[in-house]
Amino acid sequence: MADLKLSSALARVQPSATIAVTTKATELRREGHDVIGLGAGEPDFDTPEHIKEAGIAAIRDGKTKYTPADGIPELKEAICAKFNRDNTLEYAPSEVNVSPGGKAVIFNALISTLDAGDEVVIPAPYWVSYPEMVRLCGAEPVIVPCGPQDGFRMSPEKLEAAITAKTKWLILNSPSNPTGAVYTRSELRGLADVLMRHEHVMVLTDDMYEHLIYGDAEFCTIAEVEPSLKARTLTMNGVSKAYAMTGWRIGFAGGPKPLIDAMRKVMSQTTSNPCSVSQWASVTALNGPHDFLAARNDAFRARRDRVVAGLNAAEGLSCATPDGAFYVYPDCSGLIGRRAPSGRVIDSDRAFAEELLEAEKVAVVFGEAFGLSPAFRVSYATSEAALEEAMTRIQRFCAALS
Repeated sequence: MADLKLSSALARVQPSATIAVTTKATELRREGHDVIGLGAGEPDFDTPEHIKEAGIAAIRDGKTKYTPADGIPELKEAICAKFNRDNTLEYAPSEVNVSPGGKAVIFNALISTLDAGDEVVIPAPYWVSYPEMVRLCGAEPVIVPCGPQDGFRMSPEKLEAAITAKTKWLILNSPSNPTGAVYTRSELRGLADVLMRHEHVMVLTDDMYEHLIYGDAEFCTIAEVEPSLKARTLTMNGVSKAYAMTGWRIGFAGGPKPLIDAMRKVMSQTTSNPCSVSQWASVTALNGPHDFLAARNDAFRARRDRVVAGLNAAEGLSCATPDGAFYVYPDCSGLIGRRAPSGRVIDSDRAFAEELLEAEKVAVVFGEAFGLSPAFRVSYATSEAALEEAMTRIQRFCAALS
């Protein structure tokens, strides 16, 4: 394989930093180290019992064969009901796509629509895969920095400045991975006003953390705020986060039929259908009881508050309190230029994360991977005891920097 020549498309793409951190933490645990992993973006809660039972029943009933490439009718109907119930959006089953995870939904949409030279506007910090998927499709990500001073949210003025004749998509993510920031209805109204002036721009809204909202924050999605944008919006969601079904791999979206048809065409020649058993479990997830969400959100909110307090108590760190998801994005600019006990100078957030893992065995994801530095992402989707110990270790590490 010494002469193997990889594609130029692959050369444009970086590996996922979040997966790399999780993999490294797992390897260290196998070596016997006491590692606290704060890198994984998945709930530590188990899939609810009624959903697991639906999956088991699907297996026993022989629902283990191929399905239509982009989802069974029963799941599409449940998704239509969900969009109507939660978002006041009306979709027909022919306007719904089901893919093997939210990541596949996004990639199927982008590969169906992007050509070389096209641009995709992405606010930063962003989920690590957005720009890499755009590059893999041969297009160019246009990164719009939206720092703590912006509440990690893009303003209408910044959106206006980023749009060109080449812009094909805007990608929005609220609540945000990695910051937990939530766009208000009025903020989405401002972005929608800009988009109404640029009819060639489509919107991909990643609503995967929709049900993870705290306090007085309100979730809304842009096609709900401005119904006339629905014809050029792909509203993406999934069962991974709210229902603790990350491994079941079901993402879904509602959008204009020509786009949904194109995505199905891609799937017919790539993945074919999502897992049949997972689809039937997802029908039960969407149609079944949601009373478990409140208790889990209460637990996440308590963890958030503990983590924010613990990080703000660490020398050189500053952490805002987010309104959603299960991440915080602390600023570590106060530590840049200091020296770790190993002798290494902390010259970047990558260096901070690497030294923290080496010295204290706490795994976080450096901010460079999310497009805004110096910072790092902490996932608080783990136990109270682990978070308490992690905060102690982080505070100790920061205090040891000279």
